[in-house]
Amino acid sequence: MGSVVSEGKSLSQGRRSAISVSSVAVAVVVALGLGASNAAYAASALSDEPVPLAKEEDLPKRTAPLLEIGPDFLGTGNLPKGWVLPTGAVWQPAFWVFGSTRTSFNFVESRTGGEDLSEIATRLDLFGNLQLSGTERFLIGISPLRSSGQFTNYQFSPNANQGFNESISFELTTAFFEGELGELFPGLDPEDTGAYDLSFAIGRQPIFFQEGALINDTIDAFGINRDTIMVKNSIIDWRMTGLVGVNDIHRADGRRHAGDILVGWFNEINFRGPTVNFDAVTIATEDAPGLFGGAGFIQRFGHLNVAARLNGSLALDDESAQVSNGLLGFVELSTTLPHGEDLVYANGFAVAGTFTPAALDPTAGGPLGRAGILFASAALGRYGAALPGRTSDTVGGAIGYQMFFNNARTQLILEAGGKYEGDDSIGSTAAVGAQVRQAVGRRVELRADTFYTVREGRGGDGFGARAEIAVNF
Repeated sequence: MGSVVSEGKSLSQGRRSAISVSSVAVAVVVALGLGASNAAYAASALSDEPVPLAKEEDLPKRTAPLLEIGPDFLGTGNLPKGWVLPTGAVWQPAFWVFGSTRTSFNFVESRTGGEDLSEIATRLDLFGNLQLSGTERFLIGISPLRSSGQFTNYQFSPNANQGFNESISFELTTAFFEGELGELFPGLDPEDTGAYDLSFAIGRQPIFFQEGALINDTIDAFGINRDTIMVKNSIIDWRMTGLVGVNDIHRADGRRHAGDILVGWFNEINFRGPTVNFDAVTIATEDAPGLFGGAGFIQRFGHLNVAARLNGSLALDDESAQVSNGLLGFVELSTTLPHGEDLVYANGFAVAGTFTPAALDPTAGGPLGRAGILFASAALGRYGAALPGRTSDTVGGAIGYQMFFNNARTQLILEAGGKYEGDDSIGSTAAVGAQVRQAVGRRVELRADTFYTVREGRGGDGFGARAEIAVNF
């Protein structure tokens, strides 16, 4: 320990004086630290006073679905006794009908000097859910006002299809059963210590992997999942899924191809820091067989959220609109601003070759939709993305600011983005856009979108706007 020697004092006296002063300072700091620690502990400690249970009238009002038979959805009160199956499982059946309807006015200015697009489009999605237990259910759904990627609409322009255009289909868009082996046959593992937590789903079901870049489609499939795979001191949770799809597969060309068979292996691993996923898919077909793969990394560094993904496609025969050779890389950064909930984000992508997803619903837009609202599809009518979704030798991205008001019932997004095309004949594009969403009551949402694009090469500048009302029931 160093010391300060005053004039007229010996070295030993100076040391004793410095040690004495230091001891007092340390004691004061320790006392203040202990006091602050005790104060913080007292402030964060749980109260010893009992809190009475909330009465039913004090709870938030429940928003019921369109139809309920049996126990209420998110209802209160005692559970029914239920039925005991021969396997030992206990089912408490309930049937709920729910859905949503969306109607929007869409306007897109022609970029080539032709007629503008002006229309009113609508869609209806209706579901019936037979809930048998907490892990078993049947779900069926229809979307009667659309057929594949076409929606029922009234078109004002162009004149070629002016008037009412119906796209009616009562084909089942969703129809599957899901359950868990250990809950269906509890006698296999009464102590719940074995590896029987195998969940599965069979039927026409939505499949979504790599944030929609690899697969974003509704497929007739059988999938089996093993969760809670843990490796001591390294892996907190590993979820592994095997999937076989045999019908209703929409390829990258937007068409449904009969006879294609999709086989996939999907993994998500939670480490103590990052979450990592890696997937492999193959499609067996005589026309356009292909291999597809994806890997992702997600982690928070301080206040910064980081996600990076790499997806690839490989044609096993000649390249085509269904499958081509290419790599798509994504990087997403976001952070929540201090003293609030507003979010700032920056997303970027790069494509080498021509990347094609394994399966893509015609209403889902394209694999670049994750980049921002300027790249995303409205999934209603002919209002397309402000920035083109081509995934061939291109780079681009978007920066945005997402604001929340009125206890998050009002949301505003402002975004700017661009896309550089490797093909000079297509031309690069830049755009600015905005989206506002407003909740009205418990079931209604109002939404408005607008964009302005500047494009070089083929086409010119363009403007688009839409207004939508959605009702959930």
